[in-house]
Amino acid sequence: MLFGFFLMSVVVFLDMGLCTAAQSELRITTIKQEPYTTVKGTQLEGFCMDLLSEVAKKLGFKYRVHLVKDSSYGRQDESGNWNGMIGEVVRGEADLAIAPLTLTAAREKVVGMTKPFMQTGVSILLRKDISEGTGFFDFLSPFTAETWVGILIAYLGTAACIFVVTRLSPCEWSQPQSEENRFSFLHSLWYTAGALTLQGAGPHPKAVSGRIICCTWWLFTIVLLASYFSNLSSSKTSDSTQLTIKGFDDLANQDVIQYGCLAGSSTLAFFKNSNNPLYRRIYEHMERTKSFVSSMDEGVRRAKEGNFAFIGESVSLDLAVARYCELVRAHEVVGMRGYSIAAALGSPIIKNLSVAILQLSEAGELAYLRSKWWASSCIADKAKSSAAQPHSLKGMFLVLSLGLGLGALLAVLELTSKSRRRAAEQKKSCCTVLTEELSLRLRTSDANKPQENVDKDKEKA
Repeated sequence: MLFGFFLMSVVVFLDMGLCTAAQSELRITTIKQEPYTTVKGTQLEGFCMDLLSEVAKKLGFKYRVHLVKDSSYGRQDESGNWNGMIGEVVRGEADLAIAPLTLTAAREKVVGMTKPFMQTGVSILLRKDISEGTGFFDFLSPFTAETWVGILIAYLGTAACIFVVTRLSPCEWSQPQSEENRFSFLHSLWYTAGALTLQGAGPHPKAVSGRIICCTWWLFTIVLLASYFSNLSSSKTSDSTQLTIKGFDDLANQDVIQYGCLAGSSTLAFFKNSNNPLYRRIYEHMERTKSFVSSMDEGVRRAKEGNFAFIGESVSLDLAVARYCELVRAHEVVGMRGYSIAAALGSPIIKNLSVAILQLSEAGELAYLRSKWWASSCIADKAKSSAAQPHSLKGMFLVLSLGLGLGALLAVLELTSKSRRRAAEQKKSCCTVLTEELSLRLRTSDANKPQENVDKDKEKA
């Protein structure tokens, strides 16, 4: 009798343990959306998966995650039935729904929702050339910063070459003892700048070496100016067809750029239920033009293509900006709301989940997860850049470098030839005469003084 009672107690105890174990493994439904939940091999990862792992550690429960069958967040149809993750929780097919689920009054009526684990709002995703206005230095936009630096280096290098060559070449400066060189460094800068603006500035070099450098610089200038004005005209033409969108007021008061939001989303419900006349106009426009998108990816793709503004939740738009450099989010954010975890209405776990979320927030864990999954990884699309890149003018930079080198080489050869003739006449070594010439031509301020003193002594005698 006692043995039978003991055996029955053991069976009941084991049965209760199995039931408890079965109940402790919660069924979690989620939706595939980067970076909240993504598929990597056979595993799910993302912000929501990391959040779920941290919450499970605090509350001590096991879980099993599956993707929602109809790939929807949860919307009520005309008959009052819910689809998506909210529908699975309502029907008891899932114990929790963890995803970027917006906390709304309609959802709060049918499911229990925790304290928000992330704050968001409604904003606008645009391509940068639509959101940016005209700046004071837009005249520099035809070239990139690297190209402008290259042009400045080319200008200074050409002026320096003209200055040196006109001093070295005996055809340009035959008598350094008695003649003043016409090409000082300041005049070389002025001469090069005059050629850059197609105005010209005299006097011109007489030696072949100096003329080669000048002709090469003129050719470089013509190609440079042609490229500059071509890019400037192209950018101004495109700017004339674009608008500057800073916020929802700018968006509603134009009809050039199409705009839309995710169909059946809480963003659409925000505009539909709003009493603000501006937001009503935006909703009516979207409803009239049927400019809704079926997924977040479609909205981002259309925004990247241009002539379309995607209206969505700011947190999701920030992710798109972090992934694609050509996109930018408008500063204006309206309709602040939060993302929450959903459970069955009246479920006791809601309170514990809310406390766990608040603890993670206070410990900085939510901020860490946000920085982890929203890290910027965008790569600029060079094909869509209207500014001329340095490599597009590399041929002309190469031609200019060759011209400067050839001119300097000819100047040295001219001076060497003269030194050889003088060495033969004076019966000195060519290197000695060449050294004297270089010293005299490159240090004229010091060399002229002895000659002036010699002339004065002759006059006194």
